Amino acid sequence: MKTQNRISLGFSVEGLVIMLAIFSLQSSCQATAPKRLVNCEIEVYQDTTAKPFALSYNLHEPDWTLELPGRLDEISGLGMNAAGTHLLAVQDEDGKIFWIDPKKEEVSQEVKFWKDGDYEGIEVVGDTIYVIKSTGTVYEVTMDGEEAITVKYNEFLNDDNDVEGLGYDPEKNHLLLACKANAGTDEELDFTKAIYAFDLEKKKLLEDPRYCIRLQQVNDYLDTDPLIRKLEKLEEFFAPGESDFGFSPSGLAVQPGTGHLYILSSVGKLLMILDPQGQILHIEKLKKSIHPQPEGICFDQKGNLYVSNEGKNGKGTIHRFNFLTQ
Repeated sequence: MKTQNRISLGFSVEGLVIMLAIFSLQSSCQATAPKRLVNCEIEVYQDTTAKPFALSYNLHEPDWTLELPGRLDEISGLGMNAAGTHLLAVQDEDGKIFWIDPKKEEVSQEVKFWKDGDYEGIEVVGDTIYVIKSTGTVYEVTMDGEEAITVKYNEFLNDDNDVEGLGYDPEKNHLLLACKANAGTDEELDFTKAIYAFDLEKKKLLEDPRYCIRLQQVNDYLDTDPLIRKLEKLEEFFAPGESDFGFSPSGLAVQPGTGHLYILSSVGKLLMILDPQGQILHIEKLKKSIHPQPEGICFDQKGNLYVSNEGKNGKGTIHRFNFLTQ
């Protein structure tokens, strides 16, 4: 019986020692294996030699304003249909898409596309509507008459990232997803806000951020414009010693023609503008009286800019800022 037991075990004491040594070596190698480096495609930067940027909008004086009905008090995302006839909106409680007719100044249609949830952005590409949830889930919606046909894509982003901005890059046919909170799990993404890309051809979220916006680069820009630091304690807002990065994207849109990224931050009431290569072109402080809680942003075919605000102690609004020819 003892011999049978030795045969079934298949190793001697010496063999056991060797196996333990190999296991220990493998564990040591795994423990010291290098961490995967985040390959941010575009690092946002500040070019101090660049020519001054001229903003094409007077963001302190809307050319048109629409007060929204109560069901859109918490409007959280804004888009424009391909024909340019309707604004599309979502709010952060109901799984509904709202069609807003700017000429009639009314909600002309609302359609349930999914169950209730925290929906934060909407974008239209051709005849397809895309909605983003704070968890990073992408909803692809096509309309069959008045019925919504929805496909959802769950990727690696989650509640900790808190995705709030959704835009479209026509050059690469990518959706752009802006994270309000954590840029990722890697330490090298501390004090960073990230924008990820969802490939519409492959229906896949690319693993590494498309843009990385770092606190130091924002401070480099602010150092070139001392006046902006005096506005509502922005020096403290962007203090390098703080535990977090105050700029928190709440909306994102790509300007037609230029490809410039317009990124809203409801926190701090700011608008950051980047060129496609990641250069910070401009940071604008928004007036609280006009933008109490800016959450949605989009452009029409003429380049006019629309910004929606949640109804903070009042009704939700949409402002239009006409494109100013230089």
